[in-house]
Amino acid sequence: MSFPDLNFPSSNECGGFDHLSRRALLRGLGLSSLGWLTPLSQTLARSAEAPSRHRPKTLIVVWLQGGASQLETFDPHPGSSIAYGSSAIGTAIPGVKFGAGLEQTASIAGDLAVVRSMVGKEGDHRRAVYNLKSGHRPLPGLVHPSLGSIVCHELPDAPTDLPTHISIRSGASAAKGGYLGAHYDAFKIFDPKDSIPDVGARVGDPRQQRRLEGLAVLEQNFSAGRLPDLDGQRTLHRNATKRALTMMSSDQLKAFDVSEEAADVRAAFGDNPFGRSCLASVRLAEAGVRCIEVTLGGWDTHIDNHSNVSELLTTLDPAFAALITTLKARDLFEDTIVLLGTEFGRTPKLNVADGRDHWPHGFSVLLGGGGIRPGMVLGETDPSGESRDPGKPVRVQDLHATILDAFGIDYRHEIMTPLSRPISLSEGRSVKSLLV
Repeated sequence: MSFPDLNFPSSNECGGFDHLSRRALLRGLGLSSLGWLTPLSQTLARSAEAPSRHRPKTLIVVWLQGGASQLETFDPHPGSSIAYGSSAIGTAIPGVKFGAGLEQTASIAGDLAVVRSMVGKEGDHRRAVYNLKSGHRPLPGLVHPSLGSIVCHELPDAPTDLPTHISIRSGASAAKGGYLGAHYDAFKIFDPKDSIPDVGARVGDPRQQRRLEGLAVLEQNFSAGRLPDLDGQRTLHRNATKRALTMMSSDQLKAFDVSEEAADVRAAFGDNPFGRSCLASVRLAEAGVRCIEVTLGGWDTHIDNHSNVSELLTTLDPAFAALITTLKARDLFEDTIVLLGTEFGRTPKLNVADGRDHWPHGFSVLLGGGGIRPGMVLGETDPSGESRDPGKPVRVQDLHATILDAFGIDYRHEIMTPLSRPISLSEGRSVKSLLV
């Protein structure tokens, strides 16, 4: 599939782009010593430039794997030729409609910003997932970090014994640390009702202690004759071992256990893996986890689009609405940014199998939480389906820049990669109209 060139929008078209010199404190845990990352002293100097106003602390990414149709979710055109009979409902934002089946999400839409004019240049699933999660298009020989990995890298260490970056039910598409290093890969778990893998010793305490003592001897011999802690700095293996052992014995592991929640809370999210995952994301945010990624698959609706999307909405709608309302009820919403995203949208035309095909020329994402302007709707798509150019387009990299800006991170900051190539955190520009 080929794509037309997408001209960069002007400041007026995108609701007001701007640059601010705001940079955040670099995570210090074992990384300030890595020569190919930003020195901590430079980061401290940058952080002195940052304003003192309240900034969010946590990112929750709700990922709709497969390419969710905007026309049956957040950008419906009821009664038009491209609707093919799909209907819409009103929302808490006057004059704004969502697709039928999103009644609970529609009721809390006033807490969210809706971007209906996302544009990308990737129509292949794998490349588009990479693009949306990292903010960059794939390049040979270089893996860019995901948005969550950047947030974890740029903000101070979260006060938690748990991994700072966690992905739930994401499979092979879990967020990656890329050139920031495997330390920033998301820690993967599956259905929260199941036990967390690899957090318990496989032998009894006495034998486990003997193994740790043997490991200490090996490390001591390994370091003998080398510069002090040089190899430990390069590999971070000591730090990784220490963090793993701390996590294995931490009471904070209970954050994964959604069964500790009251029955009515669990019911609000839905008794299914996605609902439990969204509930777990709230508990993990409470425990201080910096970034949580939750995935709901099945959105690749090339066949029978309407009925497949309708079925998926019965799972998405209660869980996502409960995610927002529970964050608010627990005073976590202003400390969190929630992004509901997908790799691309779906074609205005139905194919011969009553499905919609890939469409990166105007799809929808939702944003909410600290720093995000609530009740905002940005962009519009052609109700006739003839034009590929949405009004007030927002590029993928602009979405990333906006979220980093909301966290107080200087998205223009360059990092020297292991290939000695400087790359900015984002090549986009912040959409100021989406921010408070």
